[in-house]
Amino acid sequence: MAGTHVLFVEDDDVIREATQLALERVGFVVTAMPDGLSGLEAFRARTPQIALLDVMVPGLDGVSLCRRIRDESTVPVIMLSARADSIDVVLGLEAGADDYVTKPFDSAVLVARIRAVLRRFGHAGGLAGDERGGQDEPGSSGGVLTFGDLVVDTDGMEVRRGGEPVALTPTEMRLLLEFSAAPGTVLTRDKLLERVWDYGWGGDTRVVDVHVQRLRTKIGQDRIDTVRGFGYKLKA
Repeated sequence: MAGTHVLFVEDDDVIREATQLALERVGFVVTAMPDGLSGLEAFRARTPQIALLDVMVPGLDGVSLCRRIRDESTVPVIMLSARADSIDVVLGLEAGADDYVTKPFDSAVLVARIRAVLRRFGHAGGLAGDERGGQDEPGSSGGVLTFGDLVVDTDGMEVRRGGEPVALTPTEMRLLLEFSAAPGTVLTRDKLLERVWDYGWGGDTRVVDVHVQRLRTKIGQDRIDTVRGFGYKLKA
């Protein structure tokens, strides 16, 4: 992942400079901006491989910037927040962020989270081809899985609902692949964190909950059931 271009938007000069140095030290190429508007300009001038956005930046706040980026791209986004409040976390995730990190953070932890996101984005197609391709699933034909009017092409990484294409982010696609690989089977939040978010450690299950809700809005609210106290399952 050396040479990976990171857009970093942070208004605190000390945090911005220290974090930029820490990321560059391990091989990332960093474009650091002090506010949301300059961050948006930098994003459009040279699309990064990943964006780190502080929630509270001037001009255009991090959540609004995330929405603007998500309108134009599926580039992975990690939100940075000085608080662990639910409102900050949920707003960022609902805006399209793939993960979040609470400040103050250890640079090694941030690097690990960045690498985890990049790994799953770089292998979004590999999940279907390598781990799932050899299994015969109900309603499947080759790499195509069918659930009513929902069609998941695991080879072409495309989803259609009622014949119309459904635009999913890579994280949403990986989440749907996990569900569609085992329809009717309950998947716990911890298991989804491990498989989709590549967490080798405990993570915030709110990340899963918000992404499931975002996925429901795209493939149908009644397509994924909540199993209280356990997790979620795709209706067979």
